[in-house]
This record gives sequence, structure tokens and C-alpha cells, in this order.
Amino acid sequence: MNILAISGSLRAASANTSLLRATAELAPSNVVITIYEDLDDLPHFSPERDRDNTSEPVTKLRSLLQEADAVIICTPEYIHGMPGVLKNMLDWLASSGEFVNKPVSVISASPSDMGGSRAHASLCYTLSVLMAKLPEQASLIVPFVRAKVDADGHVTDPQLIRQLKNVVIALVNAAKED
Repeated sequence: MNILAISGSLRAASANTSLLRATAELAPSNVVITIYEDLDDLPHFSPERDRDNTSEPVTKLRSLLQEADAVIICTPEYIHGMPGVLKNMLDWLASSGEFVNKPVSVISASPSDMGGSRAHASLCYTLSVLMAKLPEQASLIVPFVRAKVDADGHVTDPQLIRQLKNVVIALVNAAKED
């Protein structure tokens, strides 16, 4: 099973990207999780650009999503919403349909006690408009993330490790149902 993991953060030391790396390490042996690292290469979306001459980064992203059995998106919260670069990516996918009936796990992580819950809700709403399949058990909100990930990006919280394992299992099960 192939899962594409997307971090909504561009920061090199992002806790959200660290959570995706940990999830990839925790995945069962029959599951390959590939982390998409080209979010920053996507051009600004405009409907005029989404025609016959779509840029190479957009074409590559669409291909990766088409090949994936499922997707994990982990997002920080910026001004009570998802980051602009993540929304830009989703805008590029609105007309091409890569998320239609695709099982998608949504994880949000924040240093606050809310865990990025508003970004989580915003991302889930947008994905539902794109007709993604959002298994409830594959959803996770991580509050106080800085206390759960060390300076080297390793998840140190045993409960969070269990939760990430459960997210992968729920996502895999949802993908098998298709």
C-alpha cells in the first residue's frame, strides 16, 4: 500500500513534518509512506494557469496523488486556519479530482492547547468539498506538540506514538474498503 504524506509546513524543523516522518517509521511493513517535499515549488494558483500547460510541479503532485492509495496531511495552524501554501495546493487539485473518494487522514499539530483544531476543521471542510473520504479514526489533533517532539524531530510521547500508529491502521483499513 502506498500512502502520500503532505506537511502543511515549509519549516525545515517543522513538528508537523516530524510527525509524518514518525508515522512513516511506525507504519506496518506492507505500507510505504512517501513524504511529499515539493509544496514550496507549486506556483500560485490561478484558473488561467490550470489549462493545457500546467507546470511540472503541479503535474508531478497530481501523478503522486493518483498513484497513492491514501493520503496523510499534517498541518500547523496559521491565524486560525491552514497555511496558505497548503490551501494553494488544494486549489490546484480542485478541478482535477485526485481527492475524489481518496481516503485521507487529517492531522493537525500546534504548540497551543487547541492543537490546531481550527486549521484541522478548515482542512477537513475543504477536503470534503473535494470529495475526499475522511475516516474519523484517521483524524488526529495534537496539542502541545513541542512537548511531544524533541529538538531532533523524534516523537517522545508514548501516547502520541500509539495515536500515530492507530491513524495509519485506520487509513489503511479505509483504503482497503475501496
